[in-house]
Amino acid sequence: MSPKRGRQGREESRAKQRAAGVVPQLNARRRASKARAAEIAVRAAEADENAPGMQGEEARGPSALEMKAGRSLMAGPQDDGVFGELNQSSGDEASGFTIGAADADTRLDQFLAAHLEGVSRSRVQLLIEQEKVRLSAPDGQAIQIRASHKLSAGEQIAILGHAKPKPLRAVAEDIPLDILYEDDDLAVINKPAGMLVHAGSGNEPEDERGKGTLVNALLHHLSHLSKSPRANESASQSAAADEPENQEQKLEADDDEHDLRPGIVHRLDKQTSGVLVVAKNDAAHAKLAQAFAERTAKKHYIALVQGEMPAGKGTINTPISRDVNRRTRMTARRKDGRSAVTHWTVRERLDTPWGKFTLLDVTIETGRTHQIRVHLSSMGHPVVGDTLYGAATEIKPAIKNSPRTAKIPTLMLDRNFLHAESLALPHPRTGKIIEWQAPLPAELEALLKKLRA
Repeated sequence: MSPKRGRQGREESRAKQRAAGVVPQLNARRRASKARAAEIAVRAAEADENAPGMQGEEARGPSALEMKAGRSLMAGPQDDGVFGELNQSSGDEASGFTIGAADADTRLDQFLAAHLEGVSRSRVQLLIEQEKVRLSAPDGQAIQIRASHKLSAGEQIAILGHAKPKPLRAVAEDIPLDILYEDDDLAVINKPAGMLVHAGSGNEPEDERGKGTLVNALLHHLSHLSKSPRANESASQSAAADEPENQEQKLEADDDEHDLRPGIVHRLDKQTSGVLVVAKNDAAHAKLAQAFAERTAKKHYIALVQGEMPAGKGTINTPISRDVNRRTRMTARRKDGRSAVTHWTVRERLDTPWGKFTLLDVTIETGRTHQIRVHLSSMGHPVVGDTLYGAATEIKPAIKNSPRTAKIPTLMLDRNFLHAESLALPHPRTGKIIEWQAPLPAELEALLKKLRA
């Protein structure tokens, strides 16, 4: 009799395996699906526990790193006979490995770093330190865990969960700053592209987390910064356009340590440059945060977008929400997002050998994450250099070179062509409206010059 096919056949096969004491192995896709479901369940439980203290912030799903780690922990090595065999675990265990002959004499931490996708060696060491790794001999006898342990064939490794990274601390660093203005209440900075405003995104390697941020530079250059938890909470509810949502790590600082965001009233995305104001005391922080919340702070940006804008000016009034498929992105395609309003006006149209571009003046009424970038991309005109939202990685010639024309080079821009040119708001002490401006950075001026030529 030929074997039964379909669901009935699979069920009979599984029944026979269970009767024989064989635990069926899930394929990689199903293991990954179970891992994602487990991660989401854990995060949902944590969100429920912490819900009262999450004012002004959105509960989040698992981060990209956690999702990768979850998939790799469940999926384990490939079934090619080289890395050993994956054993499905029970209880709280995420996964396990049985060491094959090819991996004998490998250090434990090196083995795990090589076999757990998206998990660095320093994170593996945290797993070991936090007793999230169990090691046993072929006969089941427990082996004392050490990162330097040399593995032997037949030994079994069980991963019991995910390591919690050590809390970040803001530390003063001697990093050059372009300070446009400073008094007893505030300082105005011309932030360069490539600098995070503060740590906490969890996207950097373990040994680089928290380094090179604007906050670290501020701690070195300024004698005082606001630290009021209430002020910082207010500021978190009124973030500036193109600020990154740093919700990948939920971090808390001890009372005797620097907060991760001292003085930070609003933020700019890492690859966006321009004017940014910081508070030097708690009273100023509260006033400045109020100005952003009530929209009395006026922010003006310059953006260069791909293509020719259809009119001389316009307004984009489309809600913005998290992209459910790519958690690092925002989207304007969902109707359940937060309201966002962006106004744009054409400053210059450029018809170049590399195609058409439009230089825009942009103002915003709201301050959603990546607002300008998402809105302009939704019109089919992404900000030049913004590959996250559809911009080309290289600016290539739009016409073919010929012997009669000079060779047209490919242009590169390793940042977004988005610059916060000015900021105007009432001074927290006097109430007088003050405006600060930051010139267009040299790399953006250089690109414009090439396009215009």
